[in-house]
Amino acid sequence: MRRIQHFLTLLDLPPATLRGIIRRASELKHLQRTGKPHTTLQGKVLAMIFEKSSTRTRVSFEAGMSQLGGSAMFLSPRDTQLGRGEPIEDTARVLSRMVDCVMIRTFAHTNIVRFAEHSHVPVINGLTDLYHPCQLLADMQTFFEHRGDIQGHTVTWVGDGNNMCHSYINAARQFDFQLRIACPHGYEPDAKILATAGKCVRVVREPSAAVEGTDLVVTDTWVSMGQEKEKQHRQAAFAPYKVTRELMAFAAPDALFMHCLPAYRGMEVEAEILDAPDSVVWNEAENRLHAQKALLEFLLGD
Repeated sequence: MRRIQHFLTLLDLPPATLRGIIRRASELKHLQRTGKPHTTLQGKVLAMIFEKSSTRTRVSFEAGMSQLGGSAMFLSPRDTQLGRGEPIEDTARVLSRMVDCVMIRTFAHTNIVRFAEHSHVPVINGLTDLYHPCQLLADMQTFFEHRGDIQGHTVTWVGDGNNMCHSYINAARQFDFQLRIACPHGYEPDAKILATAGKCVRVVREPSAAVEGTDLVVTDTWVSMGQEKEKQHRQAAFAPYKVTRELMAFAAPDALFMHCLPAYRGMEVEAEILDAPDSVVWNEAENRLHAQKALLEFLLGD
């Protein structure tokens, strides 16, 4: 019997497997664009539990399962007994006997860990307050497609030390690149997660110094869901960390810029960077579809 493989963080899979998923994602992208059928998950069912709303996560997983020949069902807290106080463990035990895979987008990372511990099928982290590994698969696919393997390159994260930053820390470990993190005092990534990365990650306070010569600049919104009350304070703290053309000028001449979206033009990034003719942000967003299809194939394939 095949061992159940979950995908809660990038560290759940070895580097060679992650690279294989990215290669397959690009293959699936080609098949999709050329109209060639690739129904490798015929009859499979994905349950999607959303405690945090999303556009890209829902559409990419739902469309992806359809394109692979399977189906997906959307479950909000109002649609499940989780919203009425049923223990996570009980929901996991029952739901995983009825579907082939479960994707969860939630707040506390401990909740998805508890669910996975009692699930009979693979569990995918669609986002928690601690990690966003599916986005990193798409980001890595995008870099590979435009610049080749990211190994040995330098990446700069500008902004909040949040779940995306944590996943970039894990990506630096798994894909062997150098990561610089530019963030204001008080908004550093989790110290334990940072400590696991060793010499491949360092915090650089001055944004221009962090971006100097880098191959990829990445940022995220300054105010995530659940942080609305902190909006004014956060905007003031992060103002010096806006990604502008002036800041990008410190990077390598062919440096890429990425953002997981939604983006707030004029806040964390200037509009002209997002809307530039050579912007890869939209390719990055599309790659959520292809990277997750490759992940689903890996987790559910024979």
